[in-house]
Amino acid sequence: MITIGITGIIGSGKTTASAALKARGIPVIDLDALAKKMLTLAEVHEEIEREFGDGLVIDGQIVVEKLRDIVFADREKLRRLERITHPRVRRELWREVGERAEAGEKAIVVDGPLLFETGLYKELDRTVVVTAGMDVIRERLKLRGMAPDDIERRISNQIPLKEKEEAADYVLLNNGTREDLERNIEALLERINEWEVRTRCTSTT
Repeated sequence: MITIGITGIIGSGKTTASAALKARGIPVIDLDALAKKMLTLAEVHEEIEREFGDGLVIDGQIVVEKLRDIVFADREKLRRLERITHPRVRRELWREVGERAEAGEKAIVVDGPLLFETGLYKELDRTVVVTAGMDVIRERLKLRGMAPDDIERRISNQIPLKEKEEAADYVLLNNGTREDLERNIEALLERINEWEVRTRCTSTT
């Protein structure tokens, strides 16, 4: 089985691309969903309040908006939060990957915004970057209701898209219509099949 990371930056369309692959039968592990799951753990609540102060847990739940405001305003605080959540996310990721491998899956997609920032891409077999023009990305984020300063702050917390493209095994363009993306997804599927066959052949020689 091969593991394929799908990443990009906020607004580039990685989640849409992952959903299209999932609709075609490839299992997807969403690292954002795993991170949210980790935020439900009592031990994580304790660490977050110890790190960032009281008032972030109410009725047994993280006040996500308040935590987000704290960490996205300060890059060091964001890194401190990541040090709490990322090791747990990694452990859960590989547990799920193991289950999929035992079930006989040939390929699995790992959808995450910070594969390069965290170094997780080094543990995956291939990495795909979903890309789009920055003007297109900013317009998408505005349509989501994000304020311009929030957009720029969130973008600045990630490695520039061009650097991710250069480090990727495959670049998936998501600059046009949904039909354009679907065609590009079909081309990516062909490449995934090639990767899987090559990996299988290598492992049996």
